[in-house]
Amino acid sequence: MIRVELPAYDLFRPERLETGLIFASPHSGRHYSDEFLAASRLDPAVLRSSEDAFVDRLFSAAPAHGAPLLCAHHPRAWVDLNRAPTELDPALIEDLPRGPHNPRVTSGLGVIPRVVAGGRAIYNGKIPLPAAKARIEGVWTPYHARLRSLIDEARTAFGHAILIDCHSMPHEALETAGAPGKRPQIVLGDRFGAAAAPGIVDSIESVFTALGLRCARNTPFAGAYMAQHYGRPVRAQHVVQIEIDRALYMDERKVEPNDGFDDFKALMDRAVAHMVKIGAGRRDGGSLAAE
Repeated sequence: MIRVELPAYDLFRPERLETGLIFASPHSGRHYSDEFLAASRLDPAVLRSSEDAFVDRLFSAAPAHGAPLLCAHHPRAWVDLNRAPTELDPALIEDLPRGPHNPRVTSGLGVIPRVVAGGRAIYNGKIPLPAAKARIEGVWTPYHARLRSLIDEARTAFGHAILIDCHSMPHEALETAGAPGKRPQIVLGDRFGAAAAPGIVDSIESVFTALGLRCARNTPFAGAYMAQHYGRPVRAQHVVQIEIDRALYMDERKVEPNDGFDDFKALMDRAVAHMVKIGAGRRDGGSLAAE
């Protein structure tokens, strides 16, 4: 059994809470333990192909502008925080009966992934059910408990919560999304209006377009568990998934920042500064001073 050696997350809180926005990066974790690497049939670079590498750095300005930033420690290949804890894969986990058809699980992308990008198998065989449950209890459960507490905190202070679910997408995923030069660089997912009020998504899109970035909505990524589970617009609880084209800031093959990383990070700092203003108004219209 592979031990969870680090906390489930890093939480970066602002000195003063100024907005109902919460930034969360569930797939940028990069603690690959020696035991995990030994258990996998893949080399570290291939394991990292499913990681939203450096997304936590792209949104790191959030606390300076009054918003919390929640980042996963462990990689998506270990446990996927953007899946339901019940999305367990009988093709990977021993002694697990088959459940209802789930296309994510069938493709190997359940809460304990069987494959990384390109359908490459992580393990040579199956893993014990207790080991899978330990990952969920040690990583998934505390991460989501903290996320729920941040959402509740925002709703109490501001009358609303807006979760910005931060991700990146492989450049090749956009190859069928229009002609070169017109393909989106940012994809906003709100589950086709089910996870966030249209005005909020409009405002976020306007932030990116004002900075010269091409945007699309819900295609090819509309949002997964985070958007489906936490997006409740009727309760003033909104989720917008942001997918960023990795080619804008990293070398995907080497999993390294590219020469444009610093410039793009500066652009994202500006985007974050503008986004936090979307959720800054309190329910009573009063002061934004700390409580």
